[in-house]
Amino acid sequence: MSVILRTRITLVWALLVGATLFSFETQTLGGAAVARTVILVIAFAKVLMVGREFMELRHAPPLLLWLFQGWAALTCLALLILFNL
Repeated sequence: MSVILRTRITLVWALLVGATLFSFETQTLGGAAVARTVILVIAFAKVLMVGREFMELRHAPPLLLWLFQGWAALTCLALLILFNL
């Protein structure tokens, strides 16, 4: 059982659960714009974690990995700009 708790996938899963709980708690932050920004950034951090670990992009060719990470960053940035206008 202790081997399961030390695997990389278990650690990433725990981080995803923690990020989900944290994004739920950000609703109580100061303003709506701050909460939206924090939730979007957390959501795209979770997208990156899922893509790298559970979709095995960590072992993909570097070009594919960088395209995925670039897409996630640009999409997050575009949504942040659109939601905070």
